[in-house]
Amino acid sequence: MATLTILGIESSCDDSAAAVVRGGPDRAEVLASVVRGQADLHADFGGVVPEIAARAHAEVLDHCVEAALEEAGLSLSQIDGIAVTAGPGLIGGVLSGVMLAKGLAAATGLPLIGVNHLAGHALTPRLTDGLAFPYLMLLVSGGHCQFLVVEGEDAFRRLGSTIDDAPGEAFDKTARLLGLPQPGGPAVEAEARQGDARRIPLPRPLLDRPGCDMSFSGLKTALLRARDAEMAGRGGLTRAARADLAAAFQKAVVEILHEKTRRALEIYLDRAPGRPAFAVAGGVAANGPIRAALQGLCAERGVAFSAPPLGLCTDNAAMIAFAGLGRLAAGATDGLDLAARPRWPLDAGAAPMIGSGRKGAKA
Repeated sequence: MATLTILGIESSCDDSAAAVVRGGPDRAEVLASVVRGQADLHADFGGVVPEIAARAHAEVLDHCVEAALEEAGLSLSQIDGIAVTAGPGLIGGVLSGVMLAKGLAAATGLPLIGVNHLAGHALTPRLTDGLAFPYLMLLVSGGHCQFLVVEGEDAFRRLGSTIDDAPGEAFDKTARLLGLPQPGGPAVEAEARQGDARRIPLPRPLLDRPGCDMSFSGLKTALLRARDAEMAGRGGLTRAARADLAAAFQKAVVEILHEKTRRALEIYLDRAPGRPAFAVAGGVAANGPIRAALQGLCAERGVAFSAPPLGLCTDNAAMIAFAGLGRLAAGATDGLDLAARPRWPLDAGAAPMIGSGRKGAKA
């Protein structure tokens, strides 16, 4: 199969990104990856403000594309196709990326490929490690949490998902409740290292029910009540109490994901894949204790474990370019009527997910 060079554009939440990837659908090389975050713009609001995010994307996305092409040492005339996140995500941001990609495609005559953001995450282990189909994927981020059996370039079977909030959103909310900085994931993880995870009991929602679905909303509520009890009993939130609360919350998330992954692995392994493999992606996959627990579980079951490097765990355009490369290699392209989609499930045959599934929310 001929080698393809793809420009990717990502703008589904608060990261503006462009990348250039070259190779084939089984494995490829990232020639350039540029990400411009917006954390400073949203810092005072306690979350991503969609209107601010959309305006920021419109201002910097073209510069990201220029920087990625320069880093790769290529011009648009040396590109074989333009892949862009067409959903799901905050609609203003998705629309910014889609409109830029349409403009570039119209001006150059290059093929336009709309990519599902979740497919980008789900296919990343093939980009980084060349995993063979089928493999089990846990996509765990600020807006998503689901188990997928990745059976092909465009074939995904969902085994379970969060019925309300995603873990990344829960980490962010926990950081705000404890007076820690954003993004919440790294801040809570750092604080938890100083705490006693056993002192303050917190629930493990849905572990008493069969299946692979998850819930994190009740855990956030329980943390809020535990914090208020600590403050009432001690006349304020002490540093030790804050560390214990962070540790207790993180331990609860680790145990929920560990048990639900164990169940998902049982379902996946029942189909006797030739080379069983488990992959985790999304921003929460960067959490050390979560990654260690999942890696240990895979070692116990004799399943290969894959976790992309941090730069490819969080939102990026390299994964979008790679997913687009696979679609273009299969002859799948889109017209200039490509629509931006706020919702776009990977497994159309699965029951609709409950909850907003948003990657950001206005405070």
